[in-house]
Amino acid sequence: MAVTTTLSDREPENLRAQDRGRVVLVVALVLVAAQVTIRAVLAGAGEFYWDDLILIGRAGTEPLLSESFLRYDHDGHLMPGAFLVAGLATALAPLQWWPAATTLVLGQAIASLAVLRVLWLLLGARRVLWAPLLFYLLTPLTLPAFAWWAAALNSLPLQAALAWVTGDALQYARTGRRRHLVSGVIVTALSLFFFEKAILVPFVAFAALALTYRVDGRSRPIRTAARRAAPLWLASALILAIWLGFYVSTVESRFGTPTAEMARGLSIHGLSYGLLPALVGGPLQWARWNPGPPWADPPAALVFVAWAVLLGTLAWSLRRRQRTGFVWAATAAYVAASMVAMISTRFGPGTTYELAQTLRYFADSAVVVAIAAALVLRAPRRPSATTIPVPVRRTAAAGLAALFTVSSLWSTVTFTRSWTDNPTGEYLAHARDGLTSRPDVAVLDHPVSVWVLLPVTFPHNLVSSVFAALPDRSDIAGSTTELRVLDEVGALVPADLLAVRWVDSGPEPGCGRRVEPGITTMLPTGPMLEATWTVQLNYLASSDGEIEVGFPSREPARVAVTAGPSTVYVRVPGGGEGVQVRTATPGLSVCIGAGPVGVVVPR
Repeated sequence: MAVTTTLSDREPENLRAQDRGRVVLVVALVLVAAQVTIRAVLAGAGEFYWDDLILIGRAGTEPLLSESFLRYDHDGHLMPGAFLVAGLATALAPLQWWPAATTLVLGQAIASLAVLRVLWLLLGARRVLWAPLLFYLLTPLTLPAFAWWAAALNSLPLQAALAWVTGDALQYARTGRRRHLVSGVIVTALSLFFFEKAILVPFVAFAALALTYRVDGRSRPIRTAARRAAPLWLASALILAIWLGFYVSTVESRFGTPTAEMARGLSIHGLSYGLLPALVGGPLQWARWNPGPPWADPPAALVFVAWAVLLGTLAWSLRRRQRTGFVWAATAAYVAASMVAMISTRFGPGTTYELAQTLRYFADSAVVVAIAAALVLRAPRRPSATTIPVPVRRTAAAGLAALFTVSSLWSTVTFTRSWTDNPTGEYLAHARDGLTSRPDVAVLDHPVSVWVLLPVTFPHNLVSSVFAALPDRSDIAGSTTELRVLDEVGALVPADLLAVRWVDSGPEPGCGRRVEPGITTMLPTGPMLEATWTVQLNYLASSDGEIEVGFPSREPARVAVTAGPSTVYVRVPGGGEGVQVRTATPGLSVCIGAGPVGVVVPR
């Protein structure tokens, strides 16, 4: 009878615990839904930017599953998964933003749920779980890497993998169930297909497991973590070894040694003006020099507050929580690794310190910080620590959460304003209309506006690349009979050839310079520097056919000509004293008269 009474007494306690667990989970899921909704609004207000156009341009010029498309060295990144997603989105709706925005929202939802899962495994059904979850969901640290599609295709899979594989490591070490081993290995491999930084995923998972044992007071936590999840670590090591061979054989190394001044400047700006203000809901305001991305521009007072909060939190955790020092050390090591990777691959003569304030190089640190916060909250209180009344703790926590939420949301609003100051959407819309208005007339290939893609991205900044996937458009070619170009806002307008040199009238009256079958003829222009020029050929052809035009040191362009007198404009990269012409059709002879050589400008 006594046993029965004891069990009956416990039933209400169990029910209350279950109710609390449901409340914790429901509130957590509501927070995730709210974050995903906010991010969906941001994604909907966005548009393609910079590298996005390189991805969709390659998707339009390369077969979807070809090695040349998937195994491409994109500015030091090996990211076949990202290219595959970009290729599928482009095939679904060429140069339309909505498929890209959809992948952003789905990717964020997956990453956020993965973070919720690992926090649940570390903290259980406790309301304290809401704190690190709220931090991850709202911190502006992840904003820039979310809004920029090309960056998000790297960052979101990495964020999801960091959280998910850490959760799998915890579960596998606790239960030994094979499904967690298989899941962890698969997610690790998939994340490597999106971003080379995913090599850190197994190391973060191992560190989180060892630190869990550490804060729980287990002896020999590193050895225990290695032993309890040994198959996961061995399988991950094998995957990393295979991937490393694949990476080294594909990507040209961008690593280098910066000057001490450059390293110091990037570190200070990345930490004091970028990362730390974002950890407390900043930067509140952003700066931008188009066509560059926005960067964090926090007030000096916020920088001071961020450092004070960091040092205060460090002191609080070391004073009130047991065995948390190594948690801080591991988190600092991850941030330092991100800093070193950024500095050693992105420094250069034209690098500005504001690069470190764009935050996208630290976005994945938000997951690591959330896990670290959960470990600190999991750690037992020190017996000597003063007990703070529960109402006081809850009031303080609610106040800090409200302050962080307001600050983060304001930073999100100001970022959205800055991010949507992007001319690319309007440019693409005008260009789509123009290039499909008269599909029967070819458009001479030329660079897009420098406000959309700078010349350093050549040849990806050419119209033929950016609009390769656009259906029902004009042929974008190396020659045309009607000179038209996309202007600064993307409208297809008539153009003129601004002369730099001239092809002379030639020695033969009524003909100029005669190009006979099988003979290469030089059209003298005078000295011309290496560049991409356009030559206006005023010709008289004996019949329809083709000729080849180009500088002697370059591959010639093949140009169609029609019988009788006509004019064609030809794009000729290179330089020298003149342009060579020869016929490519047997029996064709062509007379070429005087004409300008120069650059094409909108009329």
